[in-house]
Amino acid sequence: MNTKNLFLTLFALLFVSFSFAQDDDQDEDTSDDLTNIQEFTPSKLLRKGQWDIKFFNSIYTQTERTDEGSTSVTIPRETFFTNTTEIYTGISDNRRINIGFIFQVRSNTFGGAGALDVFNFRDDATSRSGLTTIAPSIRVQPFKNISNFSFTSSIYLPIFKDKANAPYLDKRSIFWETKFFYDKTFGQDKWQLFTQADFGFNFGEKSEDANPNDSNVGERFANNSLFLPLAVFLSYFPSAESTVYVNTKQAFLIDLGNNFGQNSTSVGIGTKYQLTDVLNIEASFDKFVRGNNFQGLGQTFSIGLRALF
Repeated sequence: MNTKNLFLTLFALLFVSFSFAQDDDQDEDTSDDLTNIQEFTPSKLLRKGQWDIKFFNSIYTQTERTDEGSTSVTIPRETFFTNTTEIYTGISDNRRINIGFIFQVRSNTFGGAGALDVFNFRDDATSRSGLTTIAPSIRVQPFKNISNFSFTSSIYLPIFKDKANAPYLDKRSIFWETKFFYDKTFGQDKWQLFTQADFGFNFGEKSEDANPNDSNVGERFANNSLFLPLAVFLSYFPSAESTVYVNTKQAFLIDLGNNFGQNSTSVGIGTKYQLTDVLNIEASFDKFVRGNNFQGLGQTFSIGLRALF
């Protein structure tokens, strides 16, 4: 099965899951007044036996990046499509442990191709696509009395083949990432402040140690580095079924032995809407406003579907 067919199959299976979930949800306890988008922020964990499936798609496209410093330079358009599918379930009676699985499909184009050409899922001199990573994952609420603080720890394993002189597809390192979440609701439940801090370590050999004859050296740029993004979101709930938010993010790629580091700042806006008792939809836009050391200065357009049942 090629990547395009795999992507469409996953999309179809997700909607089948939504249909069954809606049928089952009619028999569940509906005593809670909060809607899913109000209750199940990234900080909150699932009840035992509950499922959370998220199908998130983003397109990052750029015609600018920085040089080795912070000066913007123009480049032919490059576009990166990422589909991230997350599946989690609650396993503890006290709602403090969830386990799950993540996998990612990517498609990239280079050399000035149109942004929507990533949906051709080609593999040639200027394009590359494939199922790139899988990740077992665990969510934990470490403190019994602080239900709005949690962390998620995942180990991303690269499963795509190494190709010499091929366009960039994804990082070639095993990536261990732990995300810390905290949110605070205020203003009669109309406002919410959400914060996130990530600690991600990229394992793997140095770029200088890779064999240029049988490997894509450029995919090893992040090996032996610490990825540290920090984010703040301010959300407003005009109704129980909808929210709008603004956010800012500061990210650092800290060199730990591969002689390469970066940092960037982005700002964004987004919205979520609860379509049914099970299904939520989310759309967002982010813009990189500054960076350092060959950091892209493009835009990210994202849309996601989430089922909670």
